[in-house]
Amino acid sequence: MSDRILKVNAYTTLDLLDARAEGHDFEEEALAVLNVTSPRKNPDHVELQLELDNTQLERLPAHAEEVTLTPEQARTVAAALEENAEQVEAAQGE
Repeated sequence: MSDRILKVNAYTTLDLLDARAEGHDFEEEALAVLNVTSPRKNPDHVELQLELDNTQLERLPAHAEEVTLTPEQARTVAAALEENAEQVEAAQGE
């Protein structure tokens, strides 16, 4: 991903994911980076960041989405991810 907004390095949570951006009159697919982080000094929140590779997008300008979560919200998201991962694994195993 050239012209990145998010820093992508060995500590990035996930890179090169399949992603989709959907709007009222468009849908685009691109590779993406997903990162989970918190401030190094005095952490008071968790950040969930997503950036699609803008070189693969025609309709969207380069940008990154970021959600700030409390620890409780981060745990809720983690539990929902775990639950859905188990459902997908169970369905694939049948």
